[in-house]
Amino acid sequence: MISYNTKDWFTFIFKFHKADTFRTLLPLMLAIGVYSGVIAYLQINIVHVSENSHVRNITIMHGMLGFVISLLLVFRTNTAYDRWWEGRKLWGSLVNNSRNLAIKVNAMVMDESDRRFFRKFIPFYAQVLHSHLNDCETAMQLSDDPDFSFDQEHHRPNHIAKIIFAKVNALYSGEKLSQSQLILLNNEVSALTDICGACERIKNTPIPFSYSAFLKKFIFFYVMTLPLGYVFSLGYFVIPVVMFIFYVLASLELIAEEIEDPFGNDANDLPTAKIADNIKRHVEELI
Repeated sequence: MISYNTKDWFTFIFKFHKADTFRTLLPLMLAIGVYSGVIAYLQINIVHVSENSHVRNITIMHGMLGFVISLLLVFRTNTAYDRWWEGRKLWGSLVNNSRNLAIKVNAMVMDESDRRFFRKFIPFYAQVLHSHLNDCETAMQLSDDPDFSFDQEHHRPNHIAKIIFAKVNALYSGEKLSQSQLILLNNEVSALTDICGACERIKNTPIPFSYSAFLKKFIFFYVMTLPLGYVFSLGYFVIPVVMFIFYVLASLELIAEEIEDPFGNDANDLPTAKIADNIKRHVEELI
């Protein structure tokens, strides 16, 4: 995730970051500029359209469809941002639950070896969840631990949660925890699994294909028909105008595509690795 100063307008306007959609769309923009130039040349120099031709009134259609496409893009962007913000709230909850679990363990567990176990595995759950959501390999992360075996076919966060709960249950069986303390710790461990499931729901449920495909087709045909009507009033200036309109519309769709899956390595994705590191530091301070 990019850290930036929201008040630095000059940098935003004149500096092109690698995450800027301009770089991604530049080849398409140039192609559309060539297409618009060909249409403008044909209509101005070769195909002489009469003053009463209905072709000159095609801008009316663009005016009506422009309102429709703006509504679709607003809905698309808001839906994608809701998914991004929900992911951030879930990882905020993971931070709070990890802290609460560490605070309770610090107060309830007295044996140093047991405290060392929780000091390691509470933050490790966040690290494994980060890797799980980013589709990274985590099987080698605990390879130096002789008491830990890891099967790549396991659901990795569930595997860690199972180990944590087994440890809590073992403390209860060994009469190191009371029944009420067991219930308190169990609630915190269960919350970790709930957060994982909610993150997987965001990760594995993209925007419906039909909606995404329709919007892309709508933008494409809308932009392709723009030179047919506006060339009569703009002349060759229709080339930069159509390129700019395409840049705006397509950029909104690209941004929505990126932020609808907030768990990844894109510039606008959530800093889950940094959050996991913060959880590790906080847990080590608490226990």
